[in-house]
Amino acid sequence: MSPLNEIAFLAGAGLLAGAVNALAGGGTLISFPALLALGQPSISASVTNAVALWPGYLGGVLGYRAELRGQRRRTVLLSVTAMLGAIVGSALLLLTPGKLFDSLVPWLVAFASLALLAQPWLRRRFGGDDDRPTSRWVHAGAFLGGCYGAYFNGGMGVLLLAVLGMFLHDNLHRVNAVRAALSLVVSSVSVVAFSLFGPVRWEAVAVVAPASLVGGFLGTRLARLMSPAVLRGVVVAFGLGVAAVLALR
Repeated sequence: MSPLNEIAFLAGAGLLAGAVNALAGGGTLISFPALLALGQPSISASVTNAVALWPGYLGGVLGYRAELRGQRRRTVLLSVTAMLGAIVGSALLLLTPGKLFDSLVPWLVAFASLALLAQPWLRRRFGGDDDRPTSRWVHAGAFLGGCYGAYFNGGMGVLLLAVLGMFLHDNLHRVNAVRAALSLVVSSVSVVAFSLFGPVRWEAVAVVAPASLVGGFLGTRLARLMSPAVLRGVVVAFGLGVAAVLALR
């Protein structure tokens, strides 16, 4: 593949990954294999991918500005919890082989997807409303989502959206906006850790990063056009697809 074709290939992967991350989460399953296809070792591809997709998460938050209004306290408190989880997850990736965790990843994504499918029933069964936006359960989920997302980004958005939707009694689009903010926080922690201590391929970042920013902004526009029921169905279907791909990789 010629250098120009490689640039176009990575730019396309970054655009799609940013859009998917803004819509549902799981864009890593587009950009990570693209980096592997160009011959990058798996660890290098993983940390490069984490750094390159950060602008896409920023684009998602910018696109959800309207839905984030009135949710500042909720978002800040959950962001602190997700940040702590991301610190743990980044350390796990940099300091341990993580083979056992890798084997659990498909099951975690599948569980998150099915939990989102059962979200209306789970919300009635376990509770959660606007008067209790910072219960210990939603914080526990945000911490685990942050840990998972920093260790392996694929499906992080599905996991976070399932947890938030289960315990926050709110419109799915507003909940998805909080999910976008938490994803940005987790990604930011990963960028700092991997930039300092990981084998990042900056030439690939220079191509994927701006493309993912555009994709993230476009993804929020697409999500806003969908009804909550349709959005839930799209996220569940994509999440189960992510789980299947991870199980086969």
